[in-house]
Amino acid sequence: LPELRAFLRSYEAAMAAGIRVDALRPRWDFPGAFYFVSTVVSTIGFGMTTPATVAGKVFLIVYGLFGCAGTILFFNLFLERIISLLAFIMKACYERQLRRSGLLPPNFRKGPAMSGVGSLVGWKPSVYHVMLILGIFAITLSCCASAMYTAVEGWNYVDSLYYCFVTFSTIGFGDLVSSQNAAYQNQGLYRFGNFIFILMGVCCIYSLFNVISIVIKQVLNWVLKKFECRCCPKCHKSGARLGRRNAITPGARLRRHNISVDADGQYDSDTEGRRLSGEMISMRELTASNKVSLAILQKQLSETANGYPRNVCINTRQNGFSAGVGALAIMNNRLAETSDSR
Repeated sequence: LPELRAFLRSYEAAMAAGIRVDALRPRWDFPGAFYFVSTVVSTIGFGMTTPATVAGKVFLIVYGLFGCAGTILFFNLFLERIISLLAFIMKACYERQLRRSGLLPPNFRKGPAMSGVGSLVGWKPSVYHVMLILGIFAITLSCCASAMYTAVEGWNYVDSLYYCFVTFSTIGFGDLVSSQNAAYQNQGLYRFGNFIFILMGVCCIYSLFNVISIVIKQVLNWVLKKFECRCCPKCHKSGARLGRRNAITPGARLRRHNISVDADGQYDSDTEGRRLSGEMISMRELTASNKVSLAILQKQLSETANGYPRNVCINTRQNGFSAGVGALAIMNNRLAETSDSR
């Protein structure tokens, strides 16, 4: 009882002086310091423990600069590996489904598939399927972590779920913080499990947020495309004209080089290079108007005959950042809906 009274007096004096209550109990042992550093580099920042000396603040600035950068790199590498693993599993399931439906022969490994399915060498998973899998995994992980926090910390299940989302999404309000009691039953095991849950939860939610950002970008592009130039007839006509810029029209080369100009600067229907609609065009004019299309067609025929170029696949496997740097570049390399520019 006297100890409790002394503690209450210290508590009231600390509250009157504006001192943080959590500063009354020392927490700078090695597990507490490790927990503090992990919340710093993961950008959670609960705020339950902060450096008080000038040397500690300077060390935090220097360490946080490299620690946060290394943590972001770790998150990107985790995203690349988890997307590669999901792509491998989903590709195997898709190939098995094709075999069961009879669209692929039993000994199929590489090359074009049957019945117009297309080659599985360049097959990529759907971004929506990946988002669904990551969402299910994040919910399962949060439910398991909430069960642990409810049993150990004494919170109700809703507060535990709230804490998991705030922590895994690196928001870190600090109203609920785990591992803050003086002693726990099986304290070492609980702190290790807390660290594993926070690490896996932050990585999983980081990956899920990046996939959701890709989906949001696609939805916004779709909405903008629907509302594009509907109120401007001139832009609509110019867009329709640009959509047929590769079309073969008789007399295109003559109009391109402007070889038929009158002395008065007026264009005639005959001198402009236009022909009658029933008149045929020459092979030279055909190849000149579709030189790029023929080159692309030749490349596609060569890749179809010889298979996909191996150097592209090798570079993609060796370097996950080949098409850019960051999480969005990884998603563009790995998923199907982000392969084409939208």
